[in-house]
Amino acid sequence: MGTTADVIVIGAGPGGEGAAMQAAKRGRAVLMIERHCQVGGGCTHWGTIPSKALRHAIQNAVDLGRQAAQRLGLRPPQPSFPEMLRSAESVIGRQVSMRQAFYDRNRVPVVRGHARFVDARTVEVEQEEGRRERFRASHFVIATGSRPYRPPDVVFDGRRVCDSNSILELDDSPQSLTIYGAGAVGCEYASMFRNFGMKVNLINVRDRLLSFLDDEIIDALAYHLRDQGVLVRHNETSERVEAQADHVILHLKSGKQVKSDVLLWANGRTGNSDGMGLEELGVKVDRRGLIDVDENYRTAVPHIYAVGDVIGFPSLASAAYDQGRFAAIHLCDGTCDTHLSRFIPLGIYTSPEISSLGRTERELTAENVPYEVGHSLFKSLARAQIVGQDVGMLKILFHRKTLEVLGLHCFGYQAAEIIHIGQVVMSQPPPHNSLSYFVNTTFNYPTMAEAYRVAALNGLNRLS
Repeated sequence: MGTTADVIVIGAGPGGEGAAMQAAKRGRAVLMIERHCQVGGGCTHWGTIPSKALRHAIQNAVDLGRQAAQRLGLRPPQPSFPEMLRSAESVIGRQVSMRQAFYDRNRVPVVRGHARFVDARTVEVEQEEGRRERFRASHFVIATGSRPYRPPDVVFDGRRVCDSNSILELDDSPQSLTIYGAGAVGCEYASMFRNFGMKVNLINVRDRLLSFLDDEIIDALAYHLRDQGVLVRHNETSERVEAQADHVILHLKSGKQVKSDVLLWANGRTGNSDGMGLEELGVKVDRRGLIDVDENYRTAVPHIYAVGDVIGFPSLASAAYDQGRFAAIHLCDGTCDTHLSRFIPLGIYTSPEISSLGRTERELTAENVPYEVGHSLFKSLARAQIVGQDVGMLKILFHRKTLEVLGLHCFGYQAAEIIHIGQVVMSQPPPHNSLSYFVNTTFNYPTMAEAYRVAALNGLNRLS
């Protein structure tokens, strides 16, 4: 019959790693099944790590080029796109080595191959060269992640037509790029590739960018993308894709035709739940491949859990890791009193980057909450001036009477880091979740964190 374990985890991304490590530390015999040849999941190999490492490499090249032009009047040669991609490989390698060491230290064997349930307690793993092996367990955690959605009528060749995975495998430096889909991924790549010097068309199927953000942040992002030279088109829908040997044309239903060297399709994602035999067990899976779970991450089959992107929102690597930990605690102990934080920050790595937490002005207005706004413009901060990153702002939304912090919205240098200071304050019980903390706390100077004190004082002045 094969190996028997207490817990089998399927998928070695952040969610699976969190579940496997937590269960192992609670004394359970754990087996990890991973389809890819290395641990780390999509986060490490195709998503967060390579894309952010690429962004950093491009930004460094842009900054060095600007400095050389300003100081020496020279324009150094720009690295090619494949050279930029190679700069991310060392980061990926270090991440894989570190994460593989976690499995080794905790005595969690990793089996390579695709897992499919043959019954409620048994999975069959198809390994290299078609070899199959079966494994049994008392509990399972599915953490298989998600992948870019590929419409059936679009041919993805990895050269002219790419998704957000295959775009990171281009072997040349295109001069122009069309991005279909203006969500977080689309906006990040638009900003990144424009900084690299490509002509970028960003096609948005909606009437505005990232409508889940605060309106002022949306306006700032739209302005800076256009200021960088990105051509943004709203309310457009694809009709068909025409790929030629040396270019690709995106035909839109409005009659427009957008020609470029490469098309990046970045419109939607699909859960990696297909081909696992879940429906036959009674596990509920929706049309997007997302698995339905309860508050403890149990599927309709109580001993089978699911965590991470394969269950949908919030689809963040950090949240997936915690979900995995909580699922493992529940399956080991029968209960888990810890849940995801009520305030999970959102980070969008455009240039400048965006981070947001809590409610927006639009939401507070709709709820008739009496709120006020405090602003800190980065151009007024000494640290921002020193590092030459003075575009952006921090915005604090707070209750007019109680001073409770209701929302934080940041656009600019180090936004995804800055947001965590406010996250700590917002997570405190009343009256400690108050604007007063920022007013009465002494921050290091000069730092970007000082933006909180400036914004808090600005907001209090609006009350007088």
